[in-house]
Amino acid sequence: MFARRLRPFLVVAACVVVGLLGSTVAHAAGDTLRIGSKRFTESYILAQVLAQTAAPHAAVEVKQGLGNTAIVYEALRAGSIDLYPEYTGTIGLEILKSPGAMTLAAMREQLKPLGLGVAVRLGFNDGYALAMREDTAARLGVRKLSDLAAQPALRLGLSNEFIGRADGWQGLAERYHLAQQPAGLDHGLAYDAIAGGQVDVIDIYTTDAKIGHLGLRVLEDDAGHFPRYDAVLLYRLDVPQRFPAAWAALQGLEGRIGEAQMIAMNARAELQGAAFDVIARDHLAQRRATSAPVDTGVWSKLWGPDLSRLAAQHLGLVAAAVLLAVLIGVPLAVAVASHAGARSAVLGATGLLQTVPSLALLAVLISWLGRIGTVPALVALTLYALLPIMRNTCTGLAEVPAGLKLAGQALGLRRGQQLRVVELPLALPVIVAGVRTATTISVGTATIAAFIGAGGFGERIVTGLALNDKALLLAGALPAAALALLFEASFGLAERWLRRSRLAEV
Repeated sequence: MFARRLRPFLVVAACVVVGLLGSTVAHAAGDTLRIGSKRFTESYILAQVLAQTAAPHAAVEVKQGLGNTAIVYEALRAGSIDLYPEYTGTIGLEILKSPGAMTLAAMREQLKPLGLGVAVRLGFNDGYALAMREDTAARLGVRKLSDLAAQPALRLGLSNEFIGRADGWQGLAERYHLAQQPAGLDHGLAYDAIAGGQVDVIDIYTTDAKIGHLGLRVLEDDAGHFPRYDAVLLYRLDVPQRFPAAWAALQGLEGRIGEAQMIAMNARAELQGAAFDVIARDHLAQRRATSAPVDTGVWSKLWGPDLSRLAAQHLGLVAAAVLLAVLIGVPLAVAVASHAGARSAVLGATGLLQTVPSLALLAVLISWLGRIGTVPALVALTLYALLPIMRNTCTGLAEVPAGLKLAGQALGLRRGQQLRVVELPLALPVIVAGVRTATTISVGTATIAAFIGAGGFGERIVTGLALNDKALLLAGALPAAALALLFEASFGLAERWLRRSRLAEV
C-alpha cells in the first residue's frame, strides 16, 4: 500500500534522473572542445572570443562563470574543460607557486608533467591594482601604494579571491607594511560600494571599464609587488592533437587584443549591457561597437531565449537530488529510528553537512570526483536535502501510536511487514512534509550549480553578480522563486490526494 501510493511520484522522478544523467554522459562522450571561463566580465568575453574562433573547425561548448581560479584550474586538471583564458601572473604565483616572475618557457616546463601547457599571448596585460575615489585620494594625498601605510583608518573592500591569493593582500600587506583589515567584497559589487562611499579602497583589474567611468585613481605600485598578468591560454596538452584545425585558429589570436580594445569590450558589457557573444563577434569581425540600444529591463531578460534551457536544468537538478535523497534518507532513517544512539549519530552527521559552505563542498567534490558539471552539483544538492527527509521520517515513525504497533505484533506481522503495512503508511504525511521542505531548500541551493557549469537559473545570478546587473539578478531569482512556489502547490495537491486515498480506504 505504501509503495503503491508513492509509485507514480518515484517513476516520474526516476525518469528525470535517468534523463539528466544520460544527457550528461552522452554529452561527455562526444569530442567537443570545452572552453571554460572564470566569474568576471573579461573572462566571459574572452571565452566567447575563443569559442567563436574555434567554432568553424570543431564542436565547441562554453562552460562559463566557473568561479575562481581554484575551481577552473581543477576543472582543467580533471579534463572537464580543455582550455580557458588565464594570466601569466596567476599561473606563476597562484598555480605554480613560484616566488618570482617566470618566463613562458619556465611555465611550460613546470606545467608539462601535469599534462598542461600555456600559449598564445592575446596581446594585453590585465594586472591587479588598488584604486580610490579621486576626491578621497586627493584629500589624503595618496598616490602610491606605500602611502596607504600612513592611513590605517581607510576602509578596504577587497575581493575574496584577492584576499586569499599568494599575489594578493597578504603579500601586499607585508611588502608595504599595511595594517588595515580588509572586508571581503564581490568584485562586481565593489564599484558601487566605492562610488557610494561605503569603502575607500578596492582591488581592480587594470582593464576594468569602470575605472575611467567612475574617475578612480589607480595607486602606483611603487615597490613593484604585482607581476605582469599577460592574457594567455592555459590548455590540456592533447588539445592540439585532438583539435588541430581549431588550435591553429586559436593560435591566430596571438597579439590580436590590445589593452584599449579589452577595456572597450568590458565597457560594452558593463556599461551598455551588450551580450558577451555579440561583443566577441564584433571584435572578431573588426566591427565598431553598434550604437543600437540594448534592452536592459527585467522583463526582457526574464523571458530571454535561455529561459527554457535554464528551467529544464534547474528542475532536473532539484528533482534528481530530492529523489536520491529520498532513496538514501528514508531507508537509512527507518534503520536507525528505533535505536536512539544510532539515530542521534546519523541525524547529527547529516545536520553537520548543512554547516559546510556550498562552494567549499563543491570544490572538494570536484577534487574527489575529478569533474565539474551535473554530477558534483547533484551530489552536493543530495547531501543538503538529506536532513529534513531523515528527520521527518524518524519523527513520523516515532509518532505511530504504540497500540497500533502492538496490534500488528499480535496479528503476527513480521518487522518488515509491520513497517510496510502499519508504520510507514501512518508516517507518510510527515515524511512527505520533509520531502516538501527538502525540495524548497533544493530550489534555492541549486543556484550554486552555475558555479561549476551545471546550469540552472544560477547562471543568470552569477553573471548578474559579475556585471553588477540588478535586472539579470532578478531574472534569475524570480524564476527560481516561481519554481519553489510551483513545487509547493504540487506538494499541496499531493497531500490532499493522499488524505482522500486514506479516507477512501477507511
